Parts: sequence; structure tokens; C-alpha cells
Amino acid sequence: MKNIVLKVKSRDLKKNNLKGNRAKGLVPVVLYGQKSKNENLWADAKNFIKIYNEAGENTIIELEIDGKKKENVLIYDFQKNTLTDEFMHVDFYRVDMTKKIETEIPINLNGEASAVKEQGGVLVKNIDKIVVKCLPENIPQSFNVDISKLVTFEDRITVADLDISGKIETELDKKTVIALVSPPRSEEELAGLDEKIEEDVSQVEGTEKEGDDESDAEAEEGEKESSKVESGEKKEEKSAEEKAK
Repeated sequence: MKNIVLKVKSRDLKKNNLKGNRAKGLVPVVLYGQKSKNENLWADAKNFIKIYNEAGENTIIELEIDGKKKENVLIYDFQKNTLTDEFMHVDFYRVDMTKKIETEIPINLNGEASAVKEQGGVLVKNIDKIVVKCLPENIPQSFNVDISKLVTFEDRITVADLDISGKIETELDKKTVIALVSPPRSEEELAGLDEKIEEDVSQVEGTEKEGDDESDAEAEEGEKESSKVESGEKKEEKSAEEKAK
């Protein structure tokens, strides 16, 4: 396992000048896990980005805290600025190197499927990550699979095609389909799809028209009732005037 080191320093929450330190190129970090006390830290943003691009979220990182203590960690979570794409906060999780952990590993599809290129099919990816359990030192960064074996529409990429080490456990059945190529729609299917869309549109328009008609009818009925009330009120007023005379 490649040793990846990130140097960090302690962060005093009482002197927590987030804006100023971020302007200096620092990103706030929290370290927790393994029933140990949480630690608030600062990491150099450029160094972290470099390590993140290299290690991703599934590689053990060695945190060197204040040039003294060292902790083996995984990147557990982070927040980014949606406008600048800058890292605003990072969570690290302590790892016990002697205990197995469960994590999700991404699946990358490489190559080109003949069934897509030559027969006009559509590549369908059923799952894009797989849950595994293993010792931290055996965690793969990703699983890469070649899809060039998808020559026909009957071919499948399954879990069995992944290069999973004997040191890694997964509960997924080896026959679980990861990717396949769906045949292109025929002209008849496309025509039928167009008809279905037209029918759906007509039904929606019909429903809206019925709703409008019902609303108009209700409004008309309301106007009639209002006229009756007004008429009744006028009769009562006239009767009262005649009695007063």
C-alpha cells in the first residue's frame, strides 16, 4: 500500500477565523472515530486537493498532526462551494488497520462495446458502485472493467468480471449484472411510442378541459345562487318598506 501523508495542524475553535484562514489557503478539518475525542484541524487546501485527486475517498491517508502524532484515516465527507468548487470543510475518519471495514467502491467501465458502436445499441449501467468488506490496507480505489466483451445484445458484464481480490468480501451474487447493451428501438416501437405520447397529451388536455368546464359550471351555478340571494334580499327590503308605510 502506497504511503500517502497529509500534514495538518491543530485548530483552536476559540480563535476560529474561518474566513481569514480560508483566504490564506487553509481548509478546516475534523478528525473523529474509533471512540476517540474529535480533533479540529487545519489542512493546506492545495496539498489536500492534490492528495484527494490522487487517493480519492477509498485510500488510507496518514495524517501528521502538528509534526508529531500520526493517524491513519479515510476521507469520510466534505463540503464544497457550489460556485467556486473550493473545499469548504473535510471530515476524516480514524481507521483501525487491524479491523475490517465496509465501504463502497466505484466501478469504471472502460473500452468500447461493439454492440453499441456497430449495432447502434444503448449501453445500460445497472450499478456504478459495489459494497465491499476488507482490511483498510486492501481497499481498492476502484474496479475497472473492460466492456469490449459486449459484442451482442445477449452479452453481460457481471460482478464475476470484476478483479476482486481474495482478501476482499462482497455480498453481491457473482451473476449480478453490472452493464449490458440494449438493442435500438425499431421503427414500429418508435411509432408506437409517439402514439402513446400523443394519447397521453390528449388525455391531459381532455382532463384540463373537463376541469375548466366544471369550473365554469360551478361559477355559473354560483352566479345563479347569488342572483337568487340578491333577488330575495330586494324582496325583503321592498316588503319592509311597504310595512313601514
